Amino acid sequence: MSDEFGFAPPPFKADEALAMLKRHLRDMRLLERAGRFEWKGDPLVELTLEDGAIRARTVKRPARSPEWTVKLLKSAADVRHYTEEFKRQFARWSDSDD
Repeated sequence: MSDEFGFAPPPFKADEALAMLKRHLRDMRLLERAGRFEWKGDPLVELTLEDGAIRARTVKRPARSPEWTVKLLKSAADVRHYTEEFKRQFARWSDSDD
């Protein structure tokens, strides 16, 4: 599918995007354990590959038994948006914990 300029965006490589997203989460000092990323013992994010996309489960608030929201990341733009949104959310949790 090409846009008005006559070229298509590069194909989305979900496996490479997943590795990059995991690296970002580890850089934020989250601990990866059993497929989940945790902060202070509470799960925050679960990432899985699903039909050429990334299924991202994120908690609404840190808790031992959290309520999850699910997003399907199908493009590099979706991954960038999710990463920035999660960073802002995590910063609010970190600030309220201090």
